Amino acid sequence: MTRSTITSDKPYKICFVCLGNICRSPTAEGVFQHLADKNGLQPYFYIDSAGTSAYHIGEPANRKSQMVANKHGVQLNSRARRFKPRDLKEFDLVVAMDEENYQNLLGMAGNEKEKQKIRKMRAFDPVPGDGNVPDPYYGGTDGFEQVFKIVHRSCESLLDILKEKVREQI
Repeated sequence: MTRSTITSDKPYKICFVCLGNICRSPTAEGVFQHLADKNGLQPYFYIDSAGTSAYHIGEPANRKSQMVANKHGVQLNSRARRFKPRDLKEFDLVVAMDEENYQNLLGMAGNEKEKQKIRKMRAFDPVPGDGNVPDPYYGGTDGFEQVFKIVHRSCESLLDILKEKVREQI
């Protein structure tokens, strides 16, 4: 991860990325937002999500993603947008949901510094499995529940890592 000072004046910018930005990445954005709020750390983070494709631009999160998130007390308020190469300059950390998204993001990187900002979500998961957050789009509610659990574990771990950087500044 990049060595960025995290203060409330200069928040750490995170963008979660999947394919269409309606299932996995908005779930990650909502979960991380929820955890930051719960820990009183919201002023230290700017949290966003995007997709590598333009399939769903402007749409809210998938209905099943919203239903599962709401069941866990998490709101998904984002609207789908496409990730742009300039986002690699703007964000401190870009978190890909799977290998395909990861490779697409690496292909957008203009230099090594930008490549170093890109990580896979399951790199933060204490139970990383195959390293990918599965796409639940064509499946039933169980798949969305599985994605929520993976994302929640991974976001908790990521926040724990970043909390240390915040504490250094307090």
